[in-house]
Amino acid sequence: MDLKLPIVIHDELSETVVESTGMLDLASGEIFDVRYREHNLEAEGFPAESEDYDFTCGTLSNGTKEVEFRIEVDVVGRKYSITPSELLELKGRAAKLFSAPPGGRKG
Repeated sequence: MDLKLPIVIHDELSETVVESTGMLDLASGEIFDVRYREHNLEAEGFPAESEDYDFTCGTLSNGTKEVEFRIEVDVVGRKYSITPSELLELKGRAAKLFSAPPGGRKG
């Protein structure tokens, strides 16, 4: 099964959050086609290389409902992915998210 979902990526720094979008491959946990919002990668560098970098997380949305998950960062390869255990948990949470009607209250 080839299932790729659009996600929002949040690189958390001490004072700011660098936001980007990407595609999560639910088969492998790889994240690709990352596009930064209001962040110039060449001029400002890879967010995880910053001295004040804290962590990276992702958000999967269906209407107003969201599921947040941890993202692993390969600084050397400048790649994002999620671990197999996180991927397994996310699949269960995503199934609930997408089986519910869009909209409604967040929670």
